[in-house]
Amino acid sequence: MNEYSSVLAFFVALVASLGLTWPVRALALRYGMVDLPGPRKVHLEPMPLLGGIAIYLAFVLAILLSVHGGPQLQIAGILGGATLLALVGLLDDRGLLHHQVKLFIGMPVAALFLLATGIRAQFFSEFVPGETGILLDGLFTIIWVVGITASFSILDHMDGLCAGVAGVAALFFTISAALNGQTLVRTLGAASLGAALGFLRWNFNPAKIFMGDGGAMLLGFLMATLGLKIRPDHVQFPLTWLVPVLILAVPIFDTTLVSISRSRRGLLPFTSPGKDHSAHRLSNLGLGFRGAVLLLYLLGVVGGACSLLVGRVAPAMAYVLIAVLLALAAIAIFALERAPYERQAKKQQPPLAA
Repeated sequence: MNEYSSVLAFFVALVASLGLTWPVRALALRYGMVDLPGPRKVHLEPMPLLGGIAIYLAFVLAILLSVHGGPQLQIAGILGGATLLALVGLLDDRGLLHHQVKLFIGMPVAALFLLATGIRAQFFSEFVPGETGILLDGLFTIIWVVGITASFSILDHMDGLCAGVAGVAALFFTISAALNGQTLVRTLGAASLGAALGFLRWNFNPAKIFMGDGGAMLLGFLMATLGLKIRPDHVQFPLTWLVPVLILAVPIFDTTLVSISRSRRGLLPFTSPGKDHSAHRLSNLGLGFRGAVLLLYLLGVVGGACSLLVGRVAPAMAYVLIAVLLALAAIAIFALERAPYERQAKKQQPPLAA
């Protein structure tokens, strides 16, 4: 790899995603792979799925053409996990898998692909010596990958939202990696950015195609992987973890909001889909679909910009930043919990047989 590998990766992924999305759309329509309107959906007409195939092919093609040398085993692990989740999502979109399979099998196994190739969190091992710290890091890696992947999976509920948020996050991962001399991470981020932006051309409101769960989980997995691999220079532990958390602030915030909201109503957060996400509430406050999505893009940019400041301020100021952001997040959750949204009803248990 060289300094131009990320530029090549971005343009290959962008052009491939732009060019492949339309034929994939035609394929979805031909074989009836469409997302039908429903009570928890915002679209009013059947919408072709399979956009995740275009994102996946664009990303893989970009990596194969731009990454030469480097840690080949890690690249294989990333591509292996991405392929697994793209396939699991495709089967889920087709209705061939129970939704819990992707959460409790697909996502953890994808995390194991990363662990098997040496990609893991470095958190507990910083203060717990020996194999215990490594084991705890492995468990944390699985939790991180599952959590971020699932957050993007449930974020795909409004035109352009998931692809755009992933694109903003990929942009800041790429910038951070470039500032810290991480060539592979910069190239992976650039490929993710190009694939997301190319698809966004067809997915922004009014959308002409959806990415489906395969695309949403793929983007979530790539963002989780970039979060594990980013290594900001001149940032003290544990402030190093502020960088990926701030870059991924929007999906983390949205998942936290719906988890708190649904748990308070006696619902299971990841198995009770509904119109109670941040974008739904913002839209109902008068922003509309486009306004809500664009505001979340902007918040993603703010989080990414804050991530770049972490290594350029004193540690004490970084901790003040954490406190301020946590306070603002708590206030936002409190306010949005009172915003109008369509409540889901609890699932009724079937009566016991006499």
